[in-house]
Amino acid sequence: MSELTESTGLQDGEDTPPGGGLTTGEVARRLGVAPTTVRTWDRRYGLGPDAHTGGRHRRWTAADVARLERMCALTATGLPPAEAARLARSEEPAGAAPDRPRAVTPRRPPARSRAGSGLRLGDARQECKGIARAALRLDAAALDRLLLDAITEHGLVAAWTEVIVPTLQAVGRKWETSGEKYVEVEHFLSWHVSGALRRVAPDTVADRPGATTVLACVPGETHTLALEVLSAALTERGIPVRMFGGALPVESLVAAVRRTGPAAVGLWAQSRTTASGPLAQHVAGMEWGVRGARRKPVVLTLGPGWAGRAVAGVARPAGLAEAVTALESVVAR
Repeated sequence: MSELTESTGLQDGEDTPPGGGLTTGEVARRLGVAPTTVRTWDRRYGLGPDAHTGGRHRRWTAADVARLERMCALTATGLPPAEAARLARSEEPAGAAPDRPRAVTPRRPPARSRAGSGLRLGDARQECKGIARAALRLDAAALDRLLLDAITEHGLVAAWTEVIVPTLQAVGRKWETSGEKYVEVEHFLSWHVSGALRRVAPDTVADRPGATTVLACVPGETHTLALEVLSAALTERGIPVRMFGGALPVESLVAAVRRTGPAAVGLWAQSRTTASGPLAQHVAGMEWGVRGARRKPVVLTLGPGWAGRAVAGVARPAGLAEAVTALESVVAR
């Protein structure tokens, strides 16, 4: 079986379903995109079935599906859909039926689809556009591959700062300006970013006295992605981390600090409504150890919720790279 027919599930003439090919819904399921995306690519870019059949339902052959697979692969790299469609049409495999003449102008006003909705990414890296399109298509396999490629190529800190954050922000803006649509895209992207971080994170570093860093979201705060990447970056640098995730209650945070005796504590707040200066100061004032050699943790307030809120005796790094540098310095003392 050829790579083409194996990937589409259609062999030359053998597995073509009754009726002469796959329906649009079946093609969409095979590609992992929405049926509206397939129809829009047909109307806008001429990527529909080569052969017309009678009746309402169109049928797609192995060659038709292969063309769409090329379209998916090209848009996943960040190419604009129109350019990806041009390349997909021009890269026909040997023996494929020649393209029939196509009018690129839509035959009727195009329906809105996830593929055509676009995100305002400005001058962001090309990888951002590919990740955004994979997220909008809810294409899990492409999204995982692109995220891991970005982390491998740029490293955790740069991939987060220059690729992942701009894409997450673009999805958030899309959600805010579209009447709370695309919430599923934001959740989908966040889940896959978290999964990618766990895949690339090195093995947990064993505790060293006076070197542990405690990371936690303040009470009421559930956004953990930034802490996850900070945890992975510190572990990558051989720093022991104890990660407590989202919305850690005050009494649990205090207990964790007392039990671990950390060199540093990072407190994440996404929102100004969850950032608590008194809590940060309380943690910074905690002491442990024998009399005459008692220690206090260095506390870092992390995240946009702390913006404009100076807390006496508490550091506020400007970003991920600065937080990593500050924590490395604390551990090295």
